[in-house]
Amino acid sequence: MLPPAAFARHDESPDEQFYSFPRKVVHIDDGAIAALGRLYAEVLPRDGRILDVMSSWRSHLPDGVPFGEVVGLGMNAEEMADNPQLNRFVVHDLNRDPRLPFASQSFDGAACAVSIQYMVQPVPVFREVRRVLRPGAPFVLSFSNRCFPTKAVAVWLSGSDEDHVELVRAYFGAASGFTAVTAEDRSPSDGGDPLYAVWACTTF
Repeated sequence: MLPPAAFARHDESPDEQFYSFPRKVVHIDDGAIAALGRLYAEVLPRDGRILDVMSSWRSHLPDGVPFGEVVGLGMNAEEMADNPQLNRFVVHDLNRDPRLPFASQSFDGAACAVSIQYMVQPVPVFREVRRVLRPGAPFVLSFSNRCFPTKAVAVWLSGSDEDHVELVRAYFGAASGFTAVTAEDRSPSDGGDPLYAVWACTTF
């Protein structure tokens, strides 16, 4: 789909070193967090088992919406242990190994919040997410205009917000097995951090 250079980073040191120090901060402002919660309330299935891909200190799931179980998969155990919305978590480096340590068709939905810019193997990861999702389950990607630039991939750093939307659409297309790809600008109307989302459902 894209040449390997598209996924090069300024800092190619092991990610486990970069993420070994817990950063208990949110990466978008309150308005964008609220907008993301509203999106999740619309798209993620109530009472479902949800996979939080590239999870950390907060998952931004909406208050008052019941989920059967929320499983985090991320890089820092201390961050995820302090995430009140996770029922359990797994420490796993997707850039080193895109294979997910879960059974096939074991989740009802998946989300990846403001982290897609750090994936160096996005298409294999998308295929793995498809594998662990049940038929018809949604995978929701969200992103803003903020990142750790030394760890973001080159194709992300070189693109505009609109380019990022099309890039994530292309990841879904290259992974195959997803349908009804939807992209929306979910930025709050009163300013602050922008928020964009692209999501699709697994095919039956």
